[in-house]
Amino acid sequence: MSLLPRIGEDQEDTHDLSQHPPRGAEDAAPHAAAAGDPAACPPRGRRRSADVGAGDPRRVARRVGRPGAAAERRRPASRTVRSHRGLKRDPFDTARLRGRASRRRLAPGHGAVVSTPNRQIAEAATAPIRCGDFVGEVVRDHATPEVAERLLRLVDPSAALETLHWGRNYLYSARLGEGATAATVVVKQFRNDTFKARLRRRQRGSKAQLSFRHALRLGEIGVGTPEPIAYLDSSDLAGPCFYVCRLATDRLEARYLVRALEAGTADVDYPQIDAEAVFREIGRVAARLHDGRFWHRDLTAGNVLIDPRAFRPGGTETSEPSPPLLLLDLNRARVGRQLSRLQRVRDLSRMPAPRRDQRQALLDGYERTTGERLGPWRGVYEVLRRGFLLKNRSKRGVRGLGRRIGDLLLPRRRPHAHIPPAAARASSRDKIVWDALSDQPHQHATRSEKLIVRLRDLPEHALALGGVALHLAAVRRRMKELEESLYAEPSEFRGVGVGLRPGGDPKRLRDAVRALGVGEVLLRLHPWQSENGAELELAELLAADGVTLTFALPQNRDLVRDPDLWTRRVRELARRFAPLGRAFQVGQAPNRSKWGIWRPSEYVELYRRAATELRAARPDVLLLGPAVIDFELYATAALANLRREGLEFDALASLLYVDRRGAPENRQLGLDLEGKLRMLRAIAETSRNCPSGRSWITEFNWPLWQGPHSPAGRDVAVDEATQAGYLVRYFVQALSTGLVEKVFWWQLVSKGYGLIDPVGDELARRPSFRALQQMQAELSGARSLGPVGTVNERQRLFRFVWPDGRQTLVGWTLDGRDSHVAVPGHVLGAVDRDGAELPSQAHLQLGPQPRYLRLAPEARPLAIERDDPTQTRTGPAAAGIGPA
Repeated sequence: MSLLPRIGEDQEDTHDLSQHPPRGAEDAAPHAAAAGDPAACPPRGRRRSADVGAGDPRRVARRVGRPGAAAERRRPASRTVRSHRGLKRDPFDTARLRGRASRRRLAPGHGAVVSTPNRQIAEAATAPIRCGDFVGEVVRDHATPEVAERLLRLVDPSAALETLHWGRNYLYSARLGEGATAATVVVKQFRNDTFKARLRRRQRGSKAQLSFRHALRLGEIGVGTPEPIAYLDSSDLAGPCFYVCRLATDRLEARYLVRALEAGTADVDYPQIDAEAVFREIGRVAARLHDGRFWHRDLTAGNVLIDPRAFRPGGTETSEPSPPLLLLDLNRARVGRQLSRLQRVRDLSRMPAPRRDQRQALLDGYERTTGERLGPWRGVYEVLRRGFLLKNRSKRGVRGLGRRIGDLLLPRRRPHAHIPPAAARASSRDKIVWDALSDQPHQHATRSEKLIVRLRDLPEHALALGGVALHLAAVRRRMKELEESLYAEPSEFRGVGVGLRPGGDPKRLRDAVRALGVGEVLLRLHPWQSENGAELELAELLAADGVTLTFALPQNRDLVRDPDLWTRRVRELARRFAPLGRAFQVGQAPNRSKWGIWRPSEYVELYRRAATELRAARPDVLLLGPAVIDFELYATAALANLRREGLEFDALASLLYVDRRGAPENRQLGLDLEGKLRMLRAIAETSRNCPSGRSWITEFNWPLWQGPHSPAGRDVAVDEATQAGYLVRYFVQALSTGLVEKVFWWQLVSKGYGLIDPVGDELARRPSFRALQQMQAELSGARSLGPVGTVNERQRLFRFVWPDGRQTLVGWTLDGRDSHVAVPGHVLGAVDRDGAELPSQAHLQLGPQPRYLRLAPEARPLAIERDDPTQTRTGPAAAGIGPA
């Protein structure tokens, strides 16, 4: 029995572009998208392909046997780029490097710095450039006087328009230039924060430099790639490097076609693409690569962009001379030496072809272009292909284990290159810096360092947890009581809020809040900043609009270490902001060391000092705390029951993020969102430090796939549509329970998780903005009667009533499949999550995105069905659903 993996496994790596199909290529399928440039292979490159003989494989074969060819073949494949051992002197003296390459009289294409007969490729096509601490090259078409300044802005991740890939490297789209001449480009950031990466850069040059020069080389041999524009290398050997190329539109990453083929859905997902023709063309392109002495070494489906128009059944329909395929990820390539048969079939074996006929098309296209038969090497290809599958399957677990061990024992790898290092000789408690892109602190301390600190503080933590144990029984009893009385009384649907930080024109933020229709805003102040004029101007505008303001006062490590400075800053903020709003949240995430707090006593000290100043400024102030983040309710219970003088909350504030579990209905420790809210309310009502028993949710969100702008990491990131659906589901379920008074989404404007995407000077409203806007329009002022009983627990349907007897149903499914609500009464209308009208009929079709059904007072929905709208199910689910 064969031990090799079964045929059909998706074998490409996943480090090149987004895990979701990029947008574009609508002609091919609903999932097609953009990732490169249809004009990436310039006509200049195609004309010059004859100079090196790439167009005729027989000429290449004859040239290999000419005198001196053997000596060229004995040279190391990367001899020229190895000249970058000269980093010890001036690592980026491009003129010196070209001179050394020219004196060696390297074979055409060797190391991508071409000497005789095509030395002008490197010297005439590019120009050296210096941008601040970066040095590199730019193609002469873009070598304008202002290009240095523009490139320097471009390599700042804050310039990103959209994240294309977020993993070992970071890719994002951005705009190069201004006005009509601006170009949309892709910036690929390479990190060099490991010893291996720094050693490789010293030996071969940076990955950005290799990508740039290899892209120029592909143009010379007539193979398409996104048009290279520039590369920039940090002067620090451990610093990041950047490769810039033009963004390709109307292209589909081949990996999505392969996955559809393996799943058997290609005919539905990509009906206008001839898969066999795609693999045949990949074989042809690979042959041209190899005949041009270019060994890609990572020719996977994730590194090939296809033009769907070029592979329609019956031939291409494109009128422009665009390459049907574009190749990506060129930094691993080796160029300049004749490839052996083993190297050729190794390249081919990386390309996943699920079916035998597709693999046959790949090899046939290769053989017809080279003019030579592979013969017995087809068997070697099959062995290498299966071995590559096995390697990919096995390395995932090994990498995960190594990463976990490294996180525990080694200095933490910086998640993104823009994050500054910790201060020199900083203690384990003080290795905290501010991450401006995600708008939160970053902790440099390793897990082992944090563990040592926790062990030193163990007596204090043990005392706090002891208080939790004493109150646990009371919390459990109260939870049961709350469960029994849940939804017994209607709950007013109010308390919907959004968080804010100032940025740009405050009037535009005020207008956005108006458009949302929310009456609650949480404005986060930064006490460590001495200037807060922007916050004050925004707060005054909102207060004048009748918005109810809540202020958050987070801390950082400097303020924790200097309580007197904290006191002075809070006193000043209270003087300026207390007249505009009475609710203040004191502290932020005391259970996260990156916010500067390591021990409960540190939070208690900050809270007592702030409470004194705030009550002096406004006697009727409403103090919120302890603002524990995530589902760590033992931390909430510990601070809510800690016996300390002056520690008393007017309402229990919680930052109840559930994004790490996916949908809000997903369970954690047996509790879904409703169960977590019951526990929070039970803690508040049974605690010694919150006599009122009130509970607020002051932060929640779902981060987006936006690289360093998303604070929680790519494992929990979602797309914009999913974020919008989860937002509505969270608000509806939380406020329908009546267990929380207010719920705030964090935040209004943010690249990584906001309702609005700040794109340059514009504020682009995301689907989540429209979803919240529509939810407010549909439900604000209504009373929630709670969930309607369902036949299937994988569905949710909530009923709201109005004073005049009208009803609104809000429903969705949890498993992604369709369900139907049978409504025998009069339907006034139905809309989707964003307010688009749906057909009014006797059945409302539900899906994962919330939908609203407006009913006349006499309407009485009977049941929920799965998939078949013609069969109505009755029973306990139908009981008690009539108008109130």
